[in-house]
Amino acid sequence: MREKLLFSIETPYRPSLPVKGWLFGTAGAKSLAVMGALRGNELQQMYICSQLIQKLKVLEEKGCFSQDCGVLVIPCANQFSMNVGRRFWASDNTDINRMFPGYDKGETTQRIAARIFQVLQGYRYGVQLSSFYLPGDLIPHVRMMETGYQRTEEAMDFGLPYVVLRTPQPYDTTTLNYNWQIWDTQAFSLYSRETDFVDFDSARQAVDAVLHFLYRKALLRVDAGGYLLRLPGAPAGPGKADAQRPLLRRRPSAAPARSRRPGGAGDHSGGDCGPLHRGQPGGAAGRLLRADFLCPPEPAGQRP
Repeated sequence: MREKLLFSIETPYRPSLPVKGWLFGTAGAKSLAVMGALRGNELQQMYICSQLIQKLKVLEEKGCFSQDCGVLVIPCANQFSMNVGRRFWASDNTDINRMFPGYDKGETTQRIAARIFQVLQGYRYGVQLSSFYLPGDLIPHVRMMETGYQRTEEAMDFGLPYVVLRTPQPYDTTTLNYNWQIWDTQAFSLYSRETDFVDFDSARQAVDAVLHFLYRKALLRVDAGGYLLRLPGAPAGPGKADAQRPLLRRRPSAAPARSRRPGGAGDHSGGDCGPLHRGQPGGAAGRLLRADFLCPPEPAGQRP
């Protein structure tokens, strides 16, 4: 494990903003990058990174990484907003995740996005620990942008209950996930149950999912301390058939902007998400499903 200062941004009225990363595996290898908190209320996402770093450290000490495996974990890139309890950049209320690929001579959040993206370019896979802006409990899952460059089947390797394939809207073109894919990284957004406080169970599930992904890509050896074998449906070795998991397609909806449990009173989850591309666990036939969080983006006044 190697701790590294990736970059530092000078600010006019406060100390500089240092962004650190933790590197594992073979020096110079760029297999997987994990981006944690980009917003000031993403405590769960930063906690997940801290736990992932601890697990990766143990696995590296046991020699469980393959020779061509290199992993970067960035727990947080927005300490200023986190310190004052603001979701967006404290001085101008802009969102770093609406500034990619960034501009190194622009506003502060544009410069931060540019430096982050410079560090993250060149990785084969990228995982952003994302958060949802509406209150409520999410089922942990993975999302991908349908850019034409995505390889959707690879999202199954996280072992989570389902995957959402989202058709990008114009406001999505400035997000990290979208730009990662455009610049030849297979990008995944991993959603945990909570955002602004720590949920230990779903944090552990997110860590398991990232390690399971590394395992399925043969970047972790089969004898990885038995840690990965507790995941449901984990195969006997990399490349073996895993339990099939549902894949949803998210479509734009004109339904009212609410977030409710599907099927209950006041359900405004939007149109159906399309057929499953893979069957249910156990080989059941695919069927139409609805997503329970088909909601509009954050209000325009909160985006730059």
